[in-house]
Amino acid sequence: MGNDLVNIIRRLAPCAGFDPRAAERVEALTPDGSTRRFFRVHARDGTTAVAVLPPPGDAAAMREARAAWKIGRHLAGRDVPVPAPYGFDPGTGLFLCEDLGDRRLHDVLLAAAPGDERIRALYRQVVTELARMQVLGGRGLDPSWCWQGSRYDRALMLERESGYFARALCRDLLGLEVDSTALAAEFEALAAAASGAPAGFFLHRDFQSRNIMVRDGKVFFIDFQAGRFGPLAYDLASLLIDPYAGLDNTLQEALVPVYLDAVNQYIPYDRQQFEAEFLVLALQRNLQILGAFAFLSQQRGKAFFRPFLRPAIAGLQTLLAKPGAAGYPALRHLADQCRQQLKERVPAQDA
Repeated sequence: MGNDLVNIIRRLAPCAGFDPRAAERVEALTPDGSTRRFFRVHARDGTTAVAVLPPPGDAAAMREARAAWKIGRHLAGRDVPVPAPYGFDPGTGLFLCEDLGDRRLHDVLLAAAPGDERIRALYRQVVTELARMQVLGGRGLDPSWCWQGSRYDRALMLERESGYFARALCRDLLGLEVDSTALAAEFEALAAAASGAPAGFFLHRDFQSRNIMVRDGKVFFIDFQAGRFGPLAYDLASLLIDPYAGLDNTLQEALVPVYLDAVNQYIPYDRQQFEAEFLVLALQRNLQILGAFAFLSQQRGKAFFRPFLRPAIAGLQTLLAKPGAAGYPALRHLADQCRQQLKERVPAQDA
């Protein structure tokens, strides 16, 4: 595989930052939940790049690879901090890009002391750059680049967020009964509320601390290939309720005005409107997180995700306790059941 991959890379055109013709060897990197393969490419002059390769013969994975290339070039052209796109091989789906190292924001969090001001500074930088990505990244985004659909809409919310939660976590992992008329009605109402937010912005859809790299004090965003048009609040919610990070409420609340100030550098956006949209979109995102963690840990055998189920369900309960979430009693009851079942079945993150 190594020599074949090097030969594919060498066929790519030279570009600023890395010369594919000088590629000598590759080393495999470990992905999180992806079926894609990742490699660090070493060149004769000591420079490195990262190659991402989809599974062979997988048409959907090829579309995903093309999306990474197209969207990556688009975002880089808007001065969004993403890895510089170096090249793409349409035959294999190989995507070559800048090597940002191995240090994720999650790693920085794990190494930091409680209350470390550097963490607050990094997060302020993240939300400021997030606003740029969402507003400027939404301008000129070609829907044909979006491999899983071009919009974050009601159908997606019901099938791949609330439905994912009900199937993968409640039914398949915990064996809970979820076929209730009341719950279905609440999922419909939640999706209706969430789909009312303006959705002409770039949506990353997995914007969390393991998809943010840190190099020389600067942040960079990766794994944007599922990007599409969507509302502003979703990605900020993804960042703030991120179970990997476990941000305290004080920091979460402090980052919202920083983010909104950054957004308002580009467009006017009403703060009260944003706060209402944030709650329902945070609920949608939390349901998606729980479904994904349950699926990846049980169906894909990726044990890394399992300990984060308990903080994720606790986060859902926190959101459901807010006054604006009073209209979801069936979901609140189900979340309580999940919390109890997870407490009995799944070890805590720090256990």
